[in-house]
Amino acid sequence: MNALAATSRNFRQAARILGLDSKLEKSLLIPFREIKVECTIPKDDGTLASYVGFRVQHDNARGPMKGGIRYHPEVDPDEVNALAQLMTWKTAVVDIPYGGAKGGIGCNPGELSKSELERLTRVFTQKIHDLIGIHTDVPAPDMGTNAQTMAWILDEYSKFHGHSPAVVTGKPIDLGGSLGREAATGRGVVYATKALLAEHGKSISGSTFIIQGFGNVGSWAAKILHEEGGKVIAIGDISGAIKNPNGIDIPALMKHKSEGGSVKDFKGADPLDKDELLVHECDVLIPSALGGVLNRENAADVKAKYIVEAANHPTDPEADEILSKKGVLILPDIYANAGGVTVSYFEWVQNIQGFMWDEDKVNMELQKYMTRSFSNLKTMCKTHDCNLRMGAFTLGVNRVARATLLRGWEA
Repeated sequence: MNALAATSRNFRQAARILGLDSKLEKSLLIPFREIKVECTIPKDDGTLASYVGFRVQHDNARGPMKGGIRYHPEVDPDEVNALAQLMTWKTAVVDIPYGGAKGGIGCNPGELSKSELERLTRVFTQKIHDLIGIHTDVPAPDMGTNAQTMAWILDEYSKFHGHSPAVVTGKPIDLGGSLGREAATGRGVVYATKALLAEHGKSISGSTFIIQGFGNVGSWAAKILHEEGGKVIAIGDISGAIKNPNGIDIPALMKHKSEGGSVKDFKGADPLDKDELLVHECDVLIPSALGGVLNRENAADVKAKYIVEAANHPTDPEADEILSKKGVLILPDIYANAGGVTVSYFEWVQNIQGFMWDEDKVNMELQKYMTRSFSNLKTMCKTHDCNLRMGAFTLGVNRVARATLLRGWEA
């Protein structure tokens, strides 16, 4: 089942639990706007190249739409629709005043020079500048984009609208980016994990963790878990997987990677078959890379007691059912990985106020939002006698539905 089908299925289940009117339910599923533009640029060799750029703006009932821009050769409209919709529910779960959006350009950023990427980003911004904005739609980095991409969007947008640092988040610090933003998703995953374990009388210290994916999210989650006394016993990424039952030295692994090494070549651990990683015994499994990695083929063999979804849609619905029957508790992506968008909200607030926070304040506020959201999610679980995924979906969908009705939607 693809991401859009799975997300829509979870939404419909939440809508049934909440007893939403069928016309309101249908209205909440349909995107507010889908934008598709042609971006033609001169390449460095003088030839012209055209790329398709797009933006799906899903819902703005609770505030400006928010979501990443990805540069990838196989930008999939269905997946981006799903991710835009997920952002709507995610921002509502953590109760920040945003709706959901997502977008990107169908290109291979690895095959484009820096100057070509800059020209492409500026042309894309020229095509959509009147449809994004500080109080309309606020983009952020995603797969294949970064702080530099956001800097180009900010500069190009400001040519039309005046200096507007709050039009994008995930910017360089020198242009109004927030301290703590780089680590925010991984740090939020740790705060979410801490809340889940505390619910069951456990703590990070003394628990064992396996992390699939060692990019931005996985590496920061591993680093912070290690600092708090957690034992990360296995890690895997695209290069391969490693294990150490006594705990992997995370600072040493991060240094190894920063010097150009790969996870599989790290000397402080033993090799582990990549297929074994997800089903290796541990307390907490944290998938933080691709979607759909937990499926009906491997779900029955998972030995973790808890799964914290740091990636978007890592668990297929079929796997969800198998794992639930086994008694595995799954902390869903629309809550667990919401730390990034929460600190993006803090960045937006700082830009609008023209007053920057120190990193301790950012992290303290993030912990407050993640802890409070877990409590609200658990309340929905008790109210509707449902699992954590439906607790999160009912929490998010209910908030968006209420906002929609209060604004004067008519059935």
